Amino acid sequence: MGHDKKVRINFFLSLIWLASSTIISVSGCWAQTYPDKPIRMIVPFPPGGGNDVIARIVATKLSANLKQSVFVDNRAGANGIVGLTALMQSASDGYTLGIAAAGPMAVNPSLYEKLPYNPVNDFEPITNMVIYPLLLVVNPKVPVYTVQDVLKISREKPGTLFYASPGSGNSGHLAGELFNSMAKVNTVHVPYKGQAPATADLLAGQVQMLYSSIPSVIEFIHEGRLRAIAIGSSKRLPSMPNVPTISESGVPGYEAYSWIGIVAPKGTPKPIIQRLNKEISSILKNKDLETELLNQGAIPVGDSPEHFQAYIKDEILKWGAVVRSANIKAE
Repeated sequence: MGHDKKVRINFFLSLIWLASSTIISVSGCWAQTYPDKPIRMIVPFPPGGGNDVIARIVATKLSANLKQSVFVDNRAGANGIVGLTALMQSASDGYTLGIAAAGPMAVNPSLYEKLPYNPVNDFEPITNMVIYPLLLVVNPKVPVYTVQDVLKISREKPGTLFYASPGSGNSGHLAGELFNSMAKVNTVHVPYKGQAPATADLLAGQVQMLYSSIPSVIEFIHEGRLRAIAIGSSKRLPSMPNVPTISESGVPGYEAYSWIGIVAPKGTPKPIIQRLNKEISSILKNKDLETELLNQGAIPVGDSPEHFQAYIKDEILKWGAVVRSANIKAE
């Protein structure tokens, strides 16, 4: 090899080394100086719901930890599509984050023929924050006390048990369809325009059952106006030890959760993702907050970005199969 060729090769290797060092240096600076201005957290749902409540709890504590303002921006509409599209179109600098929930991330890809975003390719996962196992509740006037009662009635008189949900494609709807599919029964879905009217008709006896997150119905359970039958988690909750799982009650392997995670636009620097993951995970591991969440029926998670990404992919496959099997269409 000639002297000039060796010089050129060494020159190019030096450039590559310099570029790599610069990237590492810049990444280090990002990690050290971030954040130096307020952070926006997009919630693709209206104020007051479970996603909004969790977002505000984490935003408040994250603001204190980072010594920088973290404010919630509610961008509701179209089953979360409006908010996630706004997030996708935001700068990938760590100053816009977004709530990633089961519906918009795992159900919408099968519910809609075309989505303006791809839940796997257009976002950087930070962490899954909490999972809400769905609780099967009934009107206490209905002679149903266990999952076995639901199975017995559904098999002897198919189509006579009706379950409400806040709308087609909602997690409560899909939980019922998953139950039908796994138990090979026919309970009938009745969609409503939101959680409030669905619960109101259940309380009035217009429908018999509902799959719901615990915070939405716990008050009515305590008052005796609803009866808790079983929970859709893999094991019983410490806050409700006498409520069995649906899996142990006659539908082995059944699990149904709604979940609330946090993501950033694609291309957000890895050191920032890692910093946010560390901070938010530590928030969720706080014993007082953990106890508060468990008492509300939420299970804190705080996993790695890689684990959260794998979970999202699994959820897309799981609920996509339910959507197709039940031929569910977007309203």
